[in-house]
Amino acid sequence: MATNDKTNINLHLLEPRATEKSYLEQTNRIYVFPVKKSMGKQEIAKMVEKEFNVTVTDVRTLIRNGKKTKFSKGKHAYPGTTFRQDKKFAYVKLKKGDSIKVFDDQPEEPKKVEKPAKSAKKEDK
Repeated sequence: MATNDKTNINLHLLEPRATEKSYLEQTNRIYVFPVKKSMGKQEIAKMVEKEFNVTVTDVRTLIRNGKKTKFSKGKHAYPGTTFRQDKKFAYVKLKKGDSIKVFDDQPEEPKKVEKPAKSAKKEDK
């Protein structure tokens, strides 16, 4: 049975990035996902809609170049440089009213620690 659907959710799990920048973007209903470099915008939109049951209105993609790193093959070997792998991120905007839970919206309240009672020595003076 041949299908035209190239995406297979079981092969690639989508998980939104949990960073400060992505937290700020969520106020505008924009979520950041790391995706495979070969994926297109339509594939990303379909996967997000299937995985989280939301409606995608816009997808923007970004490829970040890998950082330059130094390496050495031993004490007397000539050191060289190489690059880390490039990464692709998708900025997905959802329909008004839809959301994906990434962060806990309400942080736990800190427990109040009771201070020990003042000692009686100070009161005697």
